[in-house]
Amino acid sequence: MNVKLIKLTDAHLDDVWRIEQVAHSHPWAESMIRDLNSRGAHHCGLLVDDRLVGYFYSQNIVGEVTLLTIAVDPAEQGKGYGRQLTEAFLSECEQLKAESAWLEVRESNTKAASLYESLGFNEVTRRHNYYPTVSGKEDALIMSYIFF
Repeated sequence: MNVKLIKLTDAHLDDVWRIEQVAHSHPWAESMIRDLNSRGAHHCGLLVDDRLVGYFYSQNIVGEVTLLTIAVDPAEQGKGYGRQLTEAFLSECEQLKAESAWLEVRESNTKAASLYESLGFNEVTRRHNYYPTVSGKEDALIMSYIFF
C-alpha cells in the first residue's frame, strides 16, 4: 500500500467535494472547496494507492495556522487516516515555521477531539451554540497547539 500526502490541485477537487458531502453533516459550499488559492491557503490530500481518501484545508496567517476543515472518506474511516492527516497538518505547520496551530471541532465529535488531544492540542475556549445540528445548535471546541 502506497500512502502519500500531496498538495491538492484542481484534479483532486471532484473527489474532495464527494468526500465533503458524505463526511460532514453540514458540508462546506462547493465554491469554498474549489477555492485553492485563498489567502494563506495550504490544502493537502492523502492518497492511498493514488486514490484520495482524505484531505485538510488550512490557512497560514502570520505564523498562526488554522485547520479549516479535515475529512476522511467514511468508507475509509477507522484505518488511521485521520491521525495521519492531522500529523501531516502539524508537520506542515512546523515546515511553515508556525508559532501555533488552531482548530475547532463540534462538541459531539468526541472521537476527533480525543485524537487532537492525543496529538498535543488543548481546549482553549468554546464558541457556544456555534454549529447547526438537526435539532438546534451545539458548541464548537476551540483547540490550539503551540510550537516551541
